[in-house]
Amino acid sequence: MKQRVLSAIVLLTITLSCVLLSEVSRVLFFAAAGVLCCYEYSRAVEKLNVYCAAWVMYSYIAAQALLTLFHQGPILYIGFMMIGIYLAMFSGIIHHKVTGNGALYTVAGLAYPGFLFGILMMIGVGEIWQETLLLATAATLVCDSFALFGGMAFGKHKLAPSVSPKKTWEGAISGALSSLVVGLVIYLLPIFPDLSLPLCLITCLLSSTMGQIGDLAESLLKRMIGVKDFSNLIPGHGGMFDRADSLLFSIPTAYIILHIAGIGM
Repeated sequence: MKQRVLSAIVLLTITLSCVLLSEVSRVLFFAAAGVLCCYEYSRAVEKLNVYCAAWVMYSYIAAQALLTLFHQGPILYIGFMMIGIYLAMFSGIIHHKVTGNGALYTVAGLAYPGFLFGILMMIGVGEIWQETLLLATAATLVCDSFALFGGMAFGKHKLAPSVSPKKTWEGAISGALSSLVVGLVIYLLPIFPDLSLPLCLITCLLSSTMGQIGDLAESLLKRMIGVKDFSNLIPGHGGMFDRADSLLFSIPTAYIILHIAGIGM
């Protein structure tokens, strides 16, 4: 537990420093995290005797970072995603080690986690990046903790036993309720006067719920591959992909909700 807490403090310090320093540092941080996740994913897939064209995923994330830093429009984002898919399939045709399965796993990696990290980069240079990141990240982190404690204290009914046997409905509900408290606290803080109480509550609730779904999605992927963690990069936490799973779902969700509400438009 001590090692887990220490690792969390170090990771949080690095993350906050990169996110708050500048727009460039935010984009580069998300890009670096995306490359690490794609690397962990491609190495984990090798346990199935499947070899991805990892360079395609790395190139896609690098291209997305450059497009984001130069504030390019959605057409180019779509175009580079198309190019990534073409290259992934082409690698299966010409590379004897990648083959068909490797090409398909490469396309999957482009979508998850690659594309989602591209979305985080875009959010990081948007007008409402502060509101989005604070609401989604705070709600997700608190939800994760209370889901764990709530499950340990009250858990009886399995949430998705075939994917994550330890998760329970009671834990998930505890986590969701705790995110409402986060929304209330953020509303009471005098930092975002444009955010109403209902909007804070709804954003925290839905983004944290999507975060829990993201956690289950990664558990499904790990179970399919046959690994406990994607790596041991972060002592006590697993790999970068193991830490980013919830946020890849919760941050885009918060951004969409705020935009629907007219914030930052």
